[in-house]
Amino acid sequence: MPKILIADDEPNIVTLISRYVQREGYEAVSVSNGRQAIEACKASDFDLIVMDVMMPDTDGFTACKKIKEFKDIPVIMLSARGTEFDKLFGFEVGVDDYVTKPFSPMELMARIKVILSHKTVPAVSDGTGSVSAGGIVIDTLGMTVTVDGERADLTAKEYSLLLLLVQNKGVVLSRDRILNEVWGYDCFGVDRTVDWQIKLLRSKLGEYRDCIRTVRGVGYKFET
Repeated sequence: MPKILIADDEPNIVTLISRYVQREGYEAVSVSNGRQAIEACKASDFDLIVMDVMMPDTDGFTACKKIKEFKDIPVIMLSARGTEFDKLFGFEVGVDDYVTKPFSPMELMARIKVILSHKTVPAVSDGTGSVSAGGIVIDTLGMTVTVDGERADLTAKEYSLLLLLVQNKGVVLSRDRILNEVWGYDCFGVDRTVDWQIKLLRSKLGEYRDCIRTVRGVGYKFET
């Protein structure tokens, strides 16, 4: 049974999410601030975390960053602030998905189900466990990336996104296809999730940032 941690200081939100989570047969555990979320993850294993940004003691972004340092647990962030800066910052600290308040419980559950069922993008390598493009080398066994020999600090989503692009070098990938293959859904593509992640990924590729080309009105492709 999947175990979900709900971190929010609003009791009505916690009750609402818990009710929907339990209807799906999942176990729900709740805490009211970021510090408690960190401690809960140290003490137990969770399959997914639904966490609010604005919480007392320790905010959601800080809690997410600290948790990702010792456990790779998917995080869906809830926030009343839906600015581009907030979402970019969230993805940068390791947030897997971002839902703006007020939200539809049914949409949130759809995203939860997708993340729980989503499998990592399959790796296609040269038989040695690596995929390379120019000075970029992707170790598909260790799930690490080096750029001109230097380790690139990528989040799990950035890694999967780069791997997908490199595996399809020269092929234009639509935003919907990227959403479907990296995030596991294609019905919530109205936001700029892919664009934000591309922007963050480019910032970590140094001189190879321009290898990720924007195809206006369609999506992206990787070219060396």
